[in-house]
Amino acid sequence: MPQPEKVLDPTRSPEEWFGNELRLRRKAAGYPKAGPFASKVQVSVDVLLKIEKGNYRCPQDLPPRLDAALDTDGLFTRAWAMAFGHADKRSRDADKRSPLPTEGAVPQLERRMLEEGAPTSSIRSPDPVHRRNILAIGSLLALAPLDLSALLSPTAAPSVPSKIRPKEIRELRDIASGLHTWDNAYGGGGLISQLATNSMQWAVSLLSVDCPSPLRTEFLGAVAQLGLVAGACQFDVYRHDDARVAFKVAVECAEEGQHWHLRAKGYSFLARQAIWLGDADDGLTNAEKGLVRQDRLTPAERAMLHTARARAFGKLHNVQETIAAVGAADDAFAQRCPENEPPWMAYYDEAQHNGDTAHALWDLAVGIEEYDPAQAGQRFQAAVRGHSSTFARSRAMSCIKLASLAMRRGDPYEAAAIGRRALELGGGLTSRRAADDLRQLGQFAGQHSKIQPAAELKEAISATLRA
Repeated sequence: MPQPEKVLDPTRSPEEWFGNELRLRRKAAGYPKAGPFASKVQVSVDVLLKIEKGNYRCPQDLPPRLDAALDTDGLFTRAWAMAFGHADKRSRDADKRSPLPTEGAVPQLERRMLEEGAPTSSIRSPDPVHRRNILAIGSLLALAPLDLSALLSPTAAPSVPSKIRPKEIRELRDIASGLHTWDNAYGGGGLISQLATNSMQWAVSLLSVDCPSPLRTEFLGAVAQLGLVAGACQFDVYRHDDARVAFKVAVECAEEGQHWHLRAKGYSFLARQAIWLGDADDGLTNAEKGLVRQDRLTPAERAMLHTARARAFGKLHNVQETIAAVGAADDAFAQRCPENEPPWMAYYDEAQHNGDTAHALWDLAVGIEEYDPAQAGQRFQAAVRGHSSTFARSRAMSCIKLASLAMRRGDPYEAAAIGRRALELGGGLTSRRAADDLRQLGQFAGQHSKIQPAAELKEAISATLRA
């Protein structure tokens, strides 16, 4: 059921004034629905709506496109500094680092990419657990600037109600929305990992609570959505058992509630995790399960699952099937209509599609000397160009893979330059997956030890992972 639009108060904050003005002018320009306008200004529907609600920091490169689309003579470009410039300045001050040297000393990059010794904690049992009240639900979507330390203040555990109400469903969705944004921007480690674990424990405990029949389907969908997001965070920091359970809870809830789109997403995650762990056959099986009754799925969802198949075949070095699966993914993605996709698929844009299919082709390009690496390289380049800071982890990982491909099959000098860029992009992440990709790049760079830029890149990577 569509939710009513949030009533905006432009006097409440500069961000809400900006969002209110954008919504009014969008509609006045003949865009009553956000989807077509989001496509016109090259941003996801989810991001556009969050900016309009005052819940999201507008990217600095977006206002000129807003002004051009709405013919506002530079209004939003000028207003951006007033509404968001103070936060941008704080962000620059906080993230300020010494510039990367062109030669000589190795840069000392802030170590956030690797989460050593991440503890495991089970979400298998709905029994009561000791946990923290990590959420200020009403402010979950106030995403910029972030102060994640406030989310883990040691207070009372979240209460478990005697009956599921619309309130719990809204909270589950809000938690999932916040986690999704933070995970993509910063990786799944640190406080975000703790938030994912605690919120999933709470969600599982709710499954044993009485739920009125009229709310059952909606409730199961909300639990499934949180399971997908929490599992993705745990997957990113190698809490694989917890991630697998979260994904399976999501699939089971989606199936019971007949949320076929969430079911497809769950099987896609199970496929990706299995492939990452080296079980390409299991990954292929899960991808095929997700494609059962694909007539119920959107084009982006079909593309996502065909990409998972391609990655499985790529790991198996099956060239013919990999290329066929990439082609099927491309064909499905060509039919994508962003406004008709579910909100959780907004991330699967052209940049994401290029990056995911490039990962499948990467295994062929690196593992089979006779295979031409050009297609993989072009797709990685498109992914790096297309991803915004909202999807910082995806952008960094595509850049790392592009550097590895160039170091393995191309020009080591060019690869070293790309690798330096990858270090810059990955400096703020808490992603063990990204750290492992970076470690592999260092190994490839070590094969060119007599080439100074490659040797310096290897040393810089080692310093980053040790720090």
